[in-house]
Amino acid sequence: MSFKPKLSFAQIINMNVGFLGIQYSFGLQQSAVNPIYDMLGASPDQIPLMNLAGPMTGLLIQPIIGAMSDKTWSPKFGRRKPYFMIGAIFCSLCLFLYPFSSALWMAVGLLWILDAANNTAMEPYRAFIADKLPKEQHAAGFLTQSFFTGLGITLANLSLFVFQKKITGHYGSLPIWVYASFFLGTICSIASVTWSVVKTPEIPPTEEELAALKREPLKIWTPFVEIAAAIKDMPKVMWQLGLVYLFQWYALFCYWQNASKSIAQSVWNTTVYQNNPAYDEAVGWTGLVNGWYNVVTFLSAFGLLWLAKKMSPKWIHIICLIMAGVGLLIFPHITDKNLLFIPMAGFGIAWASMMGIPYLLVVHKIPKEKYGVYMGIINMMIVIPMLIQNISFGYILKHFLNNDPGKAISFGGIFLIIAAILTLLIQTDKSTEDHSAIQMNSGGH
Repeated sequence: MSFKPKLSFAQIINMNVGFLGIQYSFGLQQSAVNPIYDMLGASPDQIPLMNLAGPMTGLLIQPIIGAMSDKTWSPKFGRRKPYFMIGAIFCSLCLFLYPFSSALWMAVGLLWILDAANNTAMEPYRAFIADKLPKEQHAAGFLTQSFFTGLGITLANLSLFVFQKKITGHYGSLPIWVYASFFLGTICSIASVTWSVVKTPEIPPTEEELAALKREPLKIWTPFVEIAAAIKDMPKVMWQLGLVYLFQWYALFCYWQNASKSIAQSVWNTTVYQNNPAYDEAVGWTGLVNGWYNVVTFLSAFGLLWLAKKMSPKWIHIICLIMAGVGLLIFPHITDKNLLFIPMAGFGIAWASMMGIPYLLVVHKIPKEKYGVYMGIINMMIVIPMLIQNISFGYILKHFLNNDPGKAISFGGIFLIIAAILTLLIQTDKSTEDHSAIQMNSGGH
C-alpha cells in the first residue's frame, strides 16, 4: 500500500464515527434483546440458544468479509467502504422491524439478519485502521474505536432507561419505549456510517498491489482459501490470545444474558418477567448500569494511552480482566440499585481494554496484505467462545446453577479471572512491548 500520512486527531475521529452506530446496535443486543425474549415468554435456559445468531454470524461473516475486502478495490467505492454501507443499510432495516416481533421465532430470525449486517459493517473497520494509519498511530485508531464502542453502547442503554421512564403503553407484544430505542438505532446506524464513508477517503493500492489483485481476482472460493492459508501461517501470539478469548468472551455472554434478571432478583426481589412492571423497571435500570460502564469505557479509552507509557499492553489487559472479574463476583450480591455502578466501573475500564489492547499485541505480527482476513480470524476467536457458551450454558444454568441469574454472573466473574491468568502466557518480546508503548504515546497527541 502507498505512503500513509499521519492523520490529525479530528481525522481519526471522523474515520471511526461509523463505529458509533454499529455499537449502538450491539448495545441494544446486550441490554434489550434478551429482555424482549423474556417478555415474549422464553424460559431462562432457552436464552443462550436464542443468542446463537451473534457468534454464528460472526464466525461465518467476519472472516469471509475480511478476505473479500482484502481482494476488493474500486476507484469509485474503495476497498472497505462498500462493506460498511451494505452492513449499515441492512442493520437499519432490521432495527426498525425488530420491535414489531410478535413471537419468539420472529425475534430470533430478525436477530440473525441484524447480526449478519453488523458483522458485515464491523469487520472491515478493524482492517481500515491498519490500511489507513501509519504504525505509530495504530494505537490511537484502535482506542478511538474503543471510545466509540463505549459511546454507542452508552447511548443505546441510556435510551432504554430514559424511554422506559418517559414513554408508557404497549403496542403489540412489547412496551412502546422498546420501539423508541430501536427506531433511534435505525437512524444512528445509517447516519454514522455514512459520515465516515463521506469524510474518509481510502488510500489507493500501489501499482504492484493492483497487479497482484488482477493476478488473483476475487472468486467465490477465495475467502475460504485465504482463511485456511492464514490460519495455517498464524503467528503464535494469536493462538495464545485465542486461549484468553475462550474464557473472556464466554464470561461476557454470561453477564449480558443475565444482567437484567440478576438485578430484578437482587434489587426488586422478583423472578417474574412477563407483564411485570417491576421487571420493566429492572430492565430500564440495567440499561442505565450498562450505559454507565460504557461511559467509563469511552472516558478511560484514552487514559489507557497514557498508562501504556508506564507498562506493557499485556499487563494492562491482565489488570483490567481482574477488575472485571471481581466486579462480576460482587454484582449479584448488591441489593441497593445505586451501588451497582461501583463494580461496573471496573468492568467498563476492562471493556475499553478488550476493544483495543489485544489488537496491539498482534497487529505487528500480521502481514499488511492480509489485515482483513486476520482481523476476521481474531473475530472468530471472539465468536467461537460465544458459540460454545450459547450451546453449553443453558445446560449448566439449568442443571448446576438452578436457573439462578446471580450465579450465572458469578460464573462469568470466575472465567474472567481465569482469562487474566492465561494472559500471562502471551509471549511478547521486549521490543514489541516498547514499540507498542511508543505507538500509544504518539497516538495520544
